[in-house]
Amino acid sequence: MTSSKDSESDSENSEQSRLEKKSSKKKEKKRKVLEIDGDEEKSETSSEEGEPINLKVEEQRKKRKMIVLTEMDDDDVKEEESPNAVSKFRISKPLREALKAKGIEALFPIQAMTFDTVLDGSDLVGRARTGQGKTLAFVLPILESLINGPTKASRKTGYGRAPSVLVLLPTRELAIQVSADFEVYGRALGLCSCCLYGGAPYHSQQMQLKRGVDIVVGTPGRVKDHIERGNIDFSSLKFRVLDEADEMLRMGFVEDVELILGKVEDASKVQTLLFSATLPDWVKHIASKFLKPDKKTADLVGNEKMKASTNVRHIVLPCSASARSQLIPDIIRCYSSGGRTIIFTETKDSASGLAGLLPGARALHGDIQQAQREVTLVGFRSGKFLTLVATNVAARGLDINDVQLIIQCEPPRDVEAYIHRSGRTGRAGNTGIAVMLYDPRKSNFSRIERESGVKFEYISAPQPADIAKAAGIEAAETITQISDSVIPSFKAAAEELLNTSGLSPVELLAKALAKAAGYSEITSRSLLNSMENYVTVLLEAGGSIYTPSFAYGVLRRFLPEEKVESIMGLALTADGKGAVFDVPAEDLDTFLAGQENAAGVSLEVVKSLPQLQERDQSRGGRFGNGGRGGFADRRGGRGGRFSGGRGGFSDRGNQRFSKGPTGGRGRGNNRSR
Repeated sequence: MTSSKDSESDSENSEQSRLEKKSSKKKEKKRKVLEIDGDEEKSETSSEEGEPINLKVEEQRKKRKMIVLTEMDDDDVKEEESPNAVSKFRISKPLREALKAKGIEALFPIQAMTFDTVLDGSDLVGRARTGQGKTLAFVLPILESLINGPTKASRKTGYGRAPSVLVLLPTRELAIQVSADFEVYGRALGLCSCCLYGGAPYHSQQMQLKRGVDIVVGTPGRVKDHIERGNIDFSSLKFRVLDEADEMLRMGFVEDVELILGKVEDASKVQTLLFSATLPDWVKHIASKFLKPDKKTADLVGNEKMKASTNVRHIVLPCSASARSQLIPDIIRCYSSGGRTIIFTETKDSASGLAGLLPGARALHGDIQQAQREVTLVGFRSGKFLTLVATNVAARGLDINDVQLIIQCEPPRDVEAYIHRSGRTGRAGNTGIAVMLYDPRKSNFSRIERESGVKFEYISAPQPADIAKAAGIEAAETITQISDSVIPSFKAAAEELLNTSGLSPVELLAKALAKAAGYSEITSRSLLNSMENYVTVLLEAGGSIYTPSFAYGVLRRFLPEEKVESIMGLALTADGKGAVFDVPAEDLDTFLAGQENAAGVSLEVVKSLPQLQERDQSRGGRFGNGGRGGFADRRGGRGGRFSGGRGGFSDRGNQRFSKGPTGGRGRGNNRSR
């Protein structure tokens, strides 16, 4: 039996042998580098073929660099490629190991830029695009400061200790996520954290605070409640952090935040960190009021026009509200690459309704009980389901791996919302796709494009034939995975089918793949509203078409009234010379034949959607918010000429009077179709 001493001796010898080999390997690499340097010196003194000497030297330098990199071991290569490697920062071994377990070997730019500043005790305003790792930018240096840095000596310990850190966040989900980061990395250092948010019982949170914690993470409302109940003592506070400060402003937490920050008696002893994706006036006010005059700033956005994530492909796609449930599954199939998808809606009812229509989807919004929201997020993170339908509750801060696709059902009300929604993909250096649906007759997204710096790709909806091709590829892969043991049982039927069908083997196999993919026929889809079994048509009348009513008048010259009433979503082209609309595929021949009875009129099925006039909803035109041609949805009740102004017609069609967007009172059209 081998003794423990022998075992230790063998271990030491093995380690020594490993070190000697490594030293020998390094000497060999050094020798090779010197040999290359010698060659380079020769080339500097002569040029065999008469080339300019500087080009010869530069060429050999490139060769030398390639050879040196080839000879380096893996650790050296990583260090060469990662100037922000974790090993280059004052991060203790337990925390480095915790980061490595999470697959983190280098810090993101915002983390690298701010680490030393925070660890050295300065107040900080940090600004970076969403998805760039702002959370660890304060988690890591705070933990190091508490254990090995400036605040170690004064940190309270033991039962009933008051917290050293307070982190405020705008939403429950974000608070839970940040608290989890503190828990994972703080546990490696022996630190304890708790999370305070609404919807969870007070008692358990109160007991945690009573036993003593090092870090408190919470939403402003619940933290304020605990302060008023006397459950939180800020006398030992060393850090206070505001994360997603701009969202706190939007959600109405201004008074709560200022009250909480004001509870610190001696602010000179507390280090304050403020992180935000944008810097509206209130955030600047908070920074000047509660941060020290010598605060530092880390800004990775600056004056750049592009405010949204640069790792995301931004797409806009026309779609009417009634076609969303048909179109969204096809968008997911085309663009999700098998990853997770988050769909954003403007209302809670829309989120619940859409989630009920999409196979395997779950809803997330404020009316869902907190416990269920947490279960939903856990299921989405773990991959139990891949589609989440949410309101803005999920737009901020949620860091979920492998979110490949974001779908926004309509343009959001403000630019910041678009930036943060689209930022749920393309995170941590990954790429992603953000698709925004819009109604061509109503939506105005040029302001989003202008203020966010995003350059949208304008595409049409995936056509059923394209979806079928993708489904066929998936079905083919499925068939190849079927065991050969089934062939004898089906071979006779296959041979009979080949002999009697009159189709070629390829055609028969194509039909079999279609059946496997769930297709019995291929339908069409319009380019304008993405409606199935509709076709998009362009109308031109030999001159300008200023208003939708003029276009309808032209159509009535050569079509029966019921055919005119059957069209969907008429919109004017940007050049003012045409109008596009969707017609039922079964009526297309009637429309095309009818134009022969109207001189100067042209109808054409479009292959791609022309640029359309946008309805500027941010400012009123001469006749109110719709401008001169502001007509509402024709099928839901005919809009009036003065949409949104004094004569603002309602698109509901069932009420006589309606307040327009500008506050005017107008007579409604009581006709409903």
